[in-house]
Amino acid sequence: MDVHNVTADAEEFTCNAYLVTGECPALVDAGSMPGVVDVIADHVDALDRVVLTHQHHDHVGELDAVLDAFDADLYAYADHPRRTHDLSDGDAVEVGDESFDVVHTPGHADDHVSLVSDRTLFSGDVVVYNDGAFDDGSFGRTDMAGQSRERLIDSLGMLLDRLPDSVAAMYAGHGDPFHADGESVRAVIERALTRAERREPKYD
Repeated sequence: MDVHNVTADAEEFTCNAYLVTGECPALVDAGSMPGVVDVIADHVDALDRVVLTHQHHDHVGELDAVLDAFDADLYAYADHPRRTHDLSDGDAVEVGDESFDVVHTPGHADDHVSLVSDRTLFSGDVVVYNDGAFDDGSFGRTDMAGQSRERLIDSLGMLLDRLPDSVAAMYAGHGDPFHADGESVRAVIERALTRAERREPKYD
């Protein structure tokens, strides 16, 4: 299973949109970068599904274009006019060559989910490795309407409870991917949780 950040060269604000190749070619979030369809097509001829971590604009801005180009299914937690499969906490969803458990992780967004397999975590915006606020374990922002630091703290705890120790890679909605090398994915999330629990503003 290979993971490609197809929005890595974006000049506008977007999330990281991850193309995962393998038995079930999938896109985790669509991003908001014009032209992302062409980047996906450089890697694969077909796309089976798009799986959304949540529906903030930077994650779904190019969703219609992707669905139109590849006639892909859409997996999402919250309602969406083009959703073909609804996600619920505890569901299993195939991405690439791995089966991922769906973990509902609200706080940054009510509909936020994380995807956890035995080896890989797609964390969306609930936890990221580096984002300009912190460089080695940060948490999603909760300073905008409808967001909740308390719910995000609970979500990070839930994610840790359901994270296998064998998970060695974390792909977040922003910042760089993290691959365990001396420090574990769990340690990064624990650091993010500690910082979130301080109740300090993430951004000035």
